[in-house]
Amino acid sequence: MNKLLDLSLYLVLDPILCGGITGMVETTKIAIANGVTAVQLRSEHEFSGKNWYYAALALKEVLSDTRVPLFINDHVDIALAIDADGVHIGQSDLPVDVTRKLIGNDKWLGFSVANRQQLNEVPWQLVDYIGIGPIYPTTTKQDAAPAMGMPQLTQLVKLKQRPAVAIGGINANNATPILQSGIEGIAVVSAICGQKDIQQATLSLLEKIQQAKKNKG
Repeated sequence: MNKLLDLSLYLVLDPILCGGITGMVETTKIAIANGVTAVQLRSEHEFSGKNWYYAALALKEVLSDTRVPLFINDHVDIALAIDADGVHIGQSDLPVDVTRKLIGNDKWLGFSVANRQQLNEVPWQLVDYIGIGPIYPTTTKQDAAPAMGMPQLTQLVKLKQRPAVAIGGINANNATPILQSGIEGIAVVSAICGQKDIQQATLSLLEKIQQAKKNKG
């Protein structure tokens, strides 16, 4: 695999916010040129299997000559159909062990947790990274758990056994405390998707990430 699992700035694409497949492709092109390190296709809306497939295929094409991996949310069949770099699943999706068996060991597997009990039950040997959140209230995920806030995030970061990315209501104005928690990266949706200036939105987040690393170092 010639891709890098760098969770620093993880873009989660929403077809509605981004303006359909064309919008997601254009957003991805600009975002990866300005610092995004991982991309996930996720749809919280009515999106047929065929649309999922064509969207995933178009995104794979955009990322084919880069080191940036493409993750498919929930839909293992789509990930396998287009040979994506990885899959990201949540608590209500296929079990982790079943997902790993389906995708094999050559693809990355991410898994979402929203509290300490879920973190304690993670089969760490089967996942490559975890998503922690939502940190702040979010409107882009319909079935999101309650926002956990910084104290719980800090606790979970200390207990995790794999790299992690924080998600949920994160933007350039509130990213710094999260980045100072020791987490490996931040995942954003509306902070990039649907922004008038995708380049500037991405660069603003990248600046916060670099500043946090500089202060840590």
